[in-house]
Amino acid sequence: MSIEFAPAAPTMNNARTEFRRGISDVLPAVLGVLPFALLLGAQASKKGMTPIEVALMTGLNFAGGSEFAAIQLWDSPPPALLIVAITFLINSRHILMGAALAPFLRHVPLRKALPSLFFMCDESWAVSYADTKKRASDGHHTAFSGGHYMGAGMLVYTVWIVFTALGAWIGPRLGDIEALGFGMAFPAVFLVLLSGMWKGFRPALPWLVSLIVAAVTYRLVPGAWYVLTGALSGLAGAYCLGAEK
Repeated sequence: MSIEFAPAAPTMNNARTEFRRGISDVLPAVLGVLPFALLLGAQASKKGMTPIEVALMTGLNFAGGSEFAAIQLWDSPPPALLIVAITFLINSRHILMGAALAPFLRHVPLRKALPSLFFMCDESWAVSYADTKKRASDGHHTAFSGGHYMGAGMLVYTVWIVFTALGAWIGPRLGDIEALGFGMAFPAVFLVLLSGMWKGFRPALPWLVSLIVAAVTYRLVPGAWYVLTGALSGLAGAYCLGAEK
């Protein structure tokens, strides 16, 4: 089956339909992102960052986990090299996410693919990847929908910037919003995304291996090394399971 990024001559109406479909599919996950974004903004305000500075940070580095880590490390002057290293470790999962989409983007010029991948985050990737797999199983000639992907990615991107800046603005007025339990939004969103990709116990074994290794590393090794060890152990588990078939 030949897989392409989009039809050779997509109509404007079809592109708009796919864009709206991406927005609709990712909307439930976005609602879970809102308190998480507010919490990040509130934490940033405690470090002296203004709403504009928070918006610039979240807009230029579109990855929530690494932004939380950067805020925890923020000082005057900030340890720039340490922040960059931790950001790379935490965002290393994007390498795997991009690799999963790569087979569906092989006919797309880099000048188009790379700017689009900027909008890839956990929520937009999960929604788009699930949609791609479904379209492929349904026999669509173009399994990956660029419009659907961009609709999902741009909605998350816009909401993330707006609500992190809003959190920086209202945080000092509300006090400690972490006490309201907003931190639970992040794991809750991930559990929902993972449930939508559930294919049975055996395919989920790499997830379990990754979870155990990451948890042990988190408890024993300082820093964000648990992200890298979790990702690598998950890859090793998936490879071993594939080799058994």
